[in-house]
Amino acid sequence: MDLSSISQRIAKAQELMAERGLDFLFVAPSSDMIYMFDGPSHASERLALVIIPQSGRPEVVVPQLEYSRFADKASIAGIHTWPETAQPVDLVAELLSGIEKPKVAISDKMWSVFLVRMLEAIPDATYSSATPIIRELRMVKDEDEIEKLRIAAAAADRAWDEFATTASIIGKTEREAATMLTELRRKHGLDITGIGICASGPNGANPHHSTGDRVLQEGDAVVFDFGGTIDNYHADVTRTVFLGEPTDEYRKVYEIVLQANREAVGAYRLGNTCQDVDRVARKIITDAGYGEYFIHRLGHGLGLDGHEEPYLVEGNDLPLRVGMVFSDEPGIYLPGKFGVRIEDSVVVREDGGEVINHSNRELTVMS
Repeated sequence: MDLSSISQRIAKAQELMAERGLDFLFVAPSSDMIYMFDGPSHASERLALVIIPQSGRPEVVVPQLEYSRFADKASIAGIHTWPETAQPVDLVAELLSGIEKPKVAISDKMWSVFLVRMLEAIPDATYSSATPIIRELRMVKDEDEIEKLRIAAAAADRAWDEFATTASIIGKTEREAATMLTELRRKHGLDITGIGICASGPNGANPHHSTGDRVLQEGDAVVFDFGGTIDNYHADVTRTVFLGEPTDEYRKVYEIVLQANREAVGAYRLGNTCQDVDRVARKIITDAGYGEYFIHRLGHGLGLDGHEEPYLVEGNDLPLRVGMVFSDEPGIYLPGKFGVRIEDSVVVREDGGEVINHSNRELTVMS
């Protein structure tokens, strides 16, 4: 990200801070720091912190040995290093000393140990979550961000289509099958953490099954939930396959979930709220008699985090805005039998959703 883009994001944050009467915004290493400052995402026991005041340029507190990670921002921020023998929260307190009883918003992923020390070092400060500020900025993606999400989605699609058409997984364990797909995700350019979800047979009725050593058998439905990142932006895809000849019950459930996945796409448009989109998919599943088996929200925001604000869930009346990006992942989970989930990523446009995943989502049989 160039420095002008960083400055623009900081300026937008400062406008929101002024509206809410906040004096400082603390951004710790996380996806928030990537977004706001093009900084590192990895947190450690050494405090690194971007301090954004309501006006003026940011100040950065950083371990001396990590100065190089922030050196390229010296023209738009003050860089303050601290040696190994120092207490960095004292430096933070010094930087805030000009404001009496400062109101500080802290990014959610700052380690609690640092906050506890700040409560002691800056006892007259009032602390709150920075989510209302940062969410407002991050939940609407610009076209550059959407293009990065599209590239990641395309890589995941290529990996899946190759896997679904070439892999033989009957007799493999869930972990072995997931590893095969992971190797293809890497091959097609995704950065990977973990092997994702492979949930076979009755394990598929658990939406967040921990991939294990169950052997995949003919007659199983198998749920694969996978993703990865390119340039820090996430892909998130779920496909469900059947091993051998699908049963009538599986065919019925699969077509209901597929219809819910498709019908929801038209609801990703201006004038609707987050809960409206959830309701469209949920009504299809409920009307088909499986409402009690759709046990999670329809989707979540997608960007620098795999799960981020906002969420498509009943009770969230936040209006959709052009540029929001969500997962669209209806599912039906039948205890003791199987589960079916189909997940794509969708961009909110004025006339409905733009689906950025294009891998095959029709009923698929593997061997």
